[in-house]
Amino acid sequence: MEFIGSSYKGGVKNGRMEGTGEYTFPTQTRYVGEMRDGMFHGRGVLYFPNGSKYEATWEKGVDTQGTLTFADGLVYQEKDWDYCTSSDRRFYSERCNGLKPAGESQLTDLDPPRVIPEGCYDCGDGFYDPRTRVITAYTGTFLRNADDQEHEWIVRTCRKAWDEIVGRDPDI
Repeated sequence: MEFIGSSYKGGVKNGRMEGTGEYTFPTQTRYVGEMRDGMFHGRGVLYFPNGSKYEATWEKGVDTQGTLTFADGLVYQEKDWDYCTSSDRRFYSERCNGLKPAGESQLTDLDPPRVIPEGCYDCGDGFYDPRTRVITAYTGTFLRNADDQEHEWIVRTCRKAWDEIVGRDPDI
């Protein structure tokens, strides 16, 4: 079935989505799961283009219970969310995997860490080029343009491609 900017593959009954199927929104977000009477109904998963997913139980198109998992594997908790926010995920790997021994990079779980393109930053879900203000996925595909707030956060907190001497007065 085709809708304006959307598509559906799966069971149909009386011209409506029914049974198991896959519905793709114009934003490329996909729902894969159970349908009834043209609505999400039963178990299903929303897959977002950024790699995140929302697994839920649906009733007549409304989620009744679900779990949001970010692209890096972090599971959102509505209560006791005490260690990071969507704009500050610096301590996620430490919380999940513990501190690494002295001498090993804590900035990434990859060993060796990713090579960051010249002039760019590693912002957690891709590389950021401050000249163009574009974030590309590690695979090279476009993710998004950074707004002023995200630009400032990346420049202030993320790993850079170049080395800087920190804590030393260059005039001494």
